Amino acid sequence: MTAISNLRCEYRENPLGIDVLQPRLSWQLATDRQGARQTAYHILAATSPDKLTSDAADVWNSGKVESDQSVQVTYAGEALSSRQRVFWKVIAWDETGASSESDVAWFEMGLLNPGDWQAEWISANLVGSPHAAVPVPYFRKEFATQGAIKSARLYVTSLGVFECSINGQLVGDDVLSPGWTDFCKRIRYSVYDVTNHLQSGENALGAMVGDGWAVGHVGMGARQAYSQKPCLLAQLEITLADGSKQIIVSNSSWKHQFGPIVESDIMHGESYDARLEMPGWDKTGFDDSTWLPVAVQPDNGAQRVAANGPTVKRIEELPPIEKPSTTFHITGPVHVFDLGQNMVGRVRFKGSAPAGTTVTLRYAEVLNADGSIYTTNLRGARVTDYYTFKGEGEEVWEPRFTFHGFRYVELRGYTGQVDINTITGVVLHSDMPATGDFSCSDELINQLQHNIQWGQKGNFLDVPTDCPQRDERLGWTGDIQVFVQTAAFNMHVAGFMTKWAKDVADAQNEQGMIPAVVPQAIGDLPDGGPAWADAAVVCPWTIYQSYGDKSILAENYDVMVGFIDYLVASSPNYIRCAPDFEGWPGFGDWLSINAATPRDLIGTAFFAYSARLLAQIADALGKEEDAARYDQLFKQVKQAFQARFLKGSSATKDQDEYSERRIMMDNANAISQGNRAVVKEEKVASDVFNTNLFNPTQTSYVLALHFDLLPGNMRSIAADELVADIRRRDMHLSTGFVGSPYVAHVLSSNGKLDVAYELLHQQTWPSWLYAVTQGATTIWERWDGWTPENGFQDPEMNSFNHYAYGAIGAWLYTVVAGLNVDPANPGYKHTTIRPQPGGGLVNASASIKTDYGLLSSSWTLKDGEFELTVVIPPNTSAAVQLPESVSGDVTLNGDPISGRSHEVAAGHYTFVVR
Repeated sequence: MTAISNLRCEYRENPLGIDVLQPRLSWQLATDRQGARQTAYHILAATSPDKLTSDAADVWNSGKVESDQSVQVTYAGEALSSRQRVFWKVIAWDETGASSESDVAWFEMGLLNPGDWQAEWISANLVGSPHAAVPVPYFRKEFATQGAIKSARLYVTSLGVFECSINGQLVGDDVLSPGWTDFCKRIRYSVYDVTNHLQSGENALGAMVGDGWAVGHVGMGARQAYSQKPCLLAQLEITLADGSKQIIVSNSSWKHQFGPIVESDIMHGESYDARLEMPGWDKTGFDDSTWLPVAVQPDNGAQRVAANGPTVKRIEELPPIEKPSTTFHITGPVHVFDLGQNMVGRVRFKGSAPAGTTVTLRYAEVLNADGSIYTTNLRGARVTDYYTFKGEGEEVWEPRFTFHGFRYVELRGYTGQVDINTITGVVLHSDMPATGDFSCSDELINQLQHNIQWGQKGNFLDVPTDCPQRDERLGWTGDIQVFVQTAAFNMHVAGFMTKWAKDVADAQNEQGMIPAVVPQAIGDLPDGGPAWADAAVVCPWTIYQSYGDKSILAENYDVMVGFIDYLVASSPNYIRCAPDFEGWPGFGDWLSINAATPRDLIGTAFFAYSARLLAQIADALGKEEDAARYDQLFKQVKQAFQARFLKGSSATKDQDEYSERRIMMDNANAISQGNRAVVKEEKVASDVFNTNLFNPTQTSYVLALHFDLLPGNMRSIAADELVADIRRRDMHLSTGFVGSPYVAHVLSSNGKLDVAYELLHQQTWPSWLYAVTQGATTIWERWDGWTPENGFQDPEMNSFNHYAYGAIGAWLYTVVAGLNVDPANPGYKHTTIRPQPGGGLVNASASIKTDYGLLSSSWTLKDGEFELTVVIPPNTSAAVQLPESVSGDVTLNGDPISGRSHEVAAGHYTFVVR
């Protein structure tokens, strides 16, 4: 029997307060039956569950639709209105002709029209300065309900980050809402069901608003980037039993006061004085006679939108892995706690001390040689919390409106007993379910995968940031551009990236430029340059491939077109960032090792890549003329690339002559030493490439190959030259942020799988495993963030939690384990499973929870036998390609078969090659 499960609307279960007018609905077929697939569906939507019948459905009755679509079915019922709750279910028919009916799900609309809002922005009267904060304002409003309560919704947002409570009860479980957008253009609001928070008669609504991103420090700049002071907008709508409405809104009738949070900065930390607590401030009957009237603020004109994507939440807790180390200073004991994992969030502190005792909490990713915390790489970020005791027995405190990136916690000023319960790490990130996992027979590679996942957790906190610890924490477009494919394996990031795509749209200027960071926080850098700005095209395309989400393409199509138009206008003869270009030429191959790839080569390569992707995007959206135009643009840029960087129409270069010279040079190199070998190798490259402009770095070859910019007969030449450079460096990388994500893919797709595995296994820097051998638990920003011979790298740029080099994770999933999206059937509707064993691994497995169900590939090599087990989720299919590196008789689920490629439907399959 086939069950229907996991009903979703806009990627969420029963979402409350969305503003998508045609939301997408999805469901899964739950069955282990081989070949299970959907043949038809029937969606019913109604204003109440008891109307979910074909005769009574009063919102939408799709009728029976002959289709296998079970993911992102677009709602096509009656026009939706503000506050409307829609109940829905689906009936699905399978390949046997049997039908199954789902349970009831629902979604509820938010406030869709500006006129729905009656609330006014309110604030305290006190205002800080660009470099000095003021205490966190507390707001309160008492009111009486006018009858029995049927339901209640709180619509709330802030300039700053808020926490609300009603009658002393916390509202919601998200933190740091409304997150980070360009608050001058778009402000997200949250919706909470607070029916059970209210009581008949008197009630009290309270709110605190910390500085957050809107008022606090952002990036390397000062405070107040978007607002001079924290502001609150709140609207409580109560539906009474008789059907009447009562609305409580933020306005001049509210009061405010300052309390125990004497300072709060999203980056620098929080200061809390428990002696200033105001017990009962958010309950009825509290004496607020000394509280002050609020100031009503004008609306800033930003668009108000629902928080459709995931919000930030407390995800898990990490206790210290051992007792703290303690040293004694003239000011008292200094305790250092090791949480065992470089994480992002804050801590919960527990202790007892006399009133007025202040403890200091500082944070670090790594330690100095003497065991003290290393904070130099935090640059201007204070990253410090202060807690002052009230002296009433054991006290427990967790900061509210800040976060830090750390593994180690230093506690100063506390003279009481400490143990592993004194400090607990509270991990924060956007609420994205983990979907993928990878493991193999090499524990160092398994730790690399662990580090990649934790780097993503730490930097996917409302915005995909570069790092979570220093005075930066910005949405660098280049970092997410290279990492987004890996991100989509590890977690369900569709909603997260859909939100960020809107941030990109907000940041694009009238010329079509995409900045280096989004939200835009570096005002004098409107163009991010090659590989950074291209995120505007690469990221939506990758999300489409990973989830089959055409909406992210359609909603951002104009952004992408505007960006490509800018490239055409600013790239004479299709050469992007030529030496005479007067704009920003880009960051180059950021943090490469002694290998300067020309910026016009990177620029032109990414111009071609983005043009080609836009052609495919236009084709996916049914825009045939656009698809043809951008495909032609790709060809023109490709031709320009060849004309500039290859010698004399090198498409006609005789490969046999090259091969003979390569053999001669290889023989010569066998007896040559040092720089002489380098010269001889480069001489071969100069026969084909215009090395006055090309500069044969690893990244030069990687981009030319990966973006299909070379004539067919030159691909093997470029691959050989890439390998030659790697071997010249004793099997090490020289690539930076731009080349590293693709180098293993280029090698494995050009007959150099063995070299890709050698690079993967390399344990000395620069390599992926070097940091692992040094005890890293996240990905480092630099290949050599710390080395025994040199110690710490430049503290001005040395994060130990930076996911960019973690982009190798996609290769682990797609090549080692073999899970590949079929571009013609995105979102894993059809999958290509093509594992490529090598590198001495004897087993590897990967799985991903797709929107259809669990997809997995697991292989083992033992005693000359190769076994591959795959799981294909219901309503999907896969092409399984057995590796060429293994040969012998093949069985499928015990039965002999022939051939290396096999099409399979949903189910469990085991292939054995003996």
